[in-house]
Amino acid sequence: MKQRGRHRRRRRGRALRAALTGAALALTGAATLISASQATVADDPGALKPLTSAAETDALRLTEHRVPTAWLDRLSAAMGDPVGVDTVLESADHTLRDAADCTAGEREALPVSPAATRAYCWDEADTDGWRPGAVTTSGDADEDGRWGAHRVILSAWSRDDGTPQGGLARVSFVDADDPGRLGYASALLAVPVDGGHDYRGLASPVTGMVWYQDKLLVTTAAGDRDALYVYDVERVQRATTAADAVGRVPGGWAAGGHRYVLPAIASYRLPDTDGAARPAAISLDRGTSPDSLVATERVAADGDRPTRLWRYALRTATDPDRTGLPATDPSGRVDAVEAYETGAAEVGGVLSHRPPGATRSDWYLGRAAGGQEGRGTLWRQDTEGARAAECGADRSQQCWSGPAGSMSYWERTGEVWSQSGRMLFALPLTSIEDALD
Repeated sequence: MKQRGRHRRRRRGRALRAALTGAALALTGAATLISASQATVADDPGALKPLTSAAETDALRLTEHRVPTAWLDRLSAAMGDPVGVDTVLESADHTLRDAADCTAGEREALPVSPAATRAYCWDEADTDGWRPGAVTTSGDADEDGRWGAHRVILSAWSRDDGTPQGGLARVSFVDADDPGRLGYASALLAVPVDGGHDYRGLASPVTGMVWYQDKLLVTTAAGDRDALYVYDVERVQRATTAADAVGRVPGGWAAGGHRYVLPAIASYRLPDTDGAARPAAISLDRGTSPDSLVATERVAADGDRPTRLWRYALRTATDPDRTGLPATDPSGRVDAVEAYETGAAEVGGVLSHRPPGATRSDWYLGRAAGGQEGRGTLWRQDTEGARAAECGADRSQQCWSGPAGSMSYWERTGEVWSQSGRMLFALPLTSIEDALD
């Protein structure tokens, strides 16, 4: 039985690799049809320009606002003891499909160059009417790549209500222990209100997300000054009714039809100035000391200013009340410890990585091609210049995933995870570096 099982897994692995290779070849063929004018849309963003003046860096400052512990305890007393990640994973009620079982239309969202080496598509019925958002993993949460005994991927989604602000937001917890079967369950993101007697849904696209230690940091779209919310992955609450409402309802607690809800424990507010930079895509960089939260804003292709990239230091304190949070000064302010301007627009994903022995970090930006529909572009930038991945006979730069999404580097495996459309995919950072050399 074990021998036949291994043969089935090998056949399935060969089928998956063939599907991914076939998809990459087909997409490369499609890329060769891009006209020369389209291929030049992604103009060279040039070198990164450091931002050093107080006026420039003050616009990047955030101010911490903690949800009172009494509010969270009041919710727990009313809803029942919180549960953790293990409980959510054990209740997985949906499964992702391997790329070999995804449709050709779904696989069109995969990058052309560099190509994905692992890819999955989400349950169509479960994600219908939802927009894909950011991705993070237990590789961010802990250096050994596990949360407890599990490898976990977190994927954010927001309900597509026809507005740019988006509707309710949720996070899917994916059990990644078995690459051949990725099961998942989802929890609604919420914000406590009324002194902890109730909660509202977080109504915003989640374009950036980092799971650091026991905290989940997520970005929010324009609408108010709260730009970043924080959740404690060990404070997942069970909904007590399957009602489509959110919050306290007759007979219990509802989470928009989901079985779980995550109440925010803190938020970080933008400065009250016109030039305040709202973090859109974020990621974790373990190559700095201390570890840092990397951020970029989203500037439209027809915008009249550069895009800012920056990083915040993360706390290293052992105080359990402060683990996983950005470092603050005594006034609760979070200041950028490094910042740049780039000529790249429509940035949807960002990574910062310093190779061993290097004296500076490389910045990787996934972005839409000049605001055009179709494939995105992948750039590597530093203070000396920029380089884009190319594909096709005409050396087009439109080779990355369709709507360029967030990127998350799993240091233990060397893989970069992202998602686009209904596809969740991974590829080695080394393949990205090779494509950009």
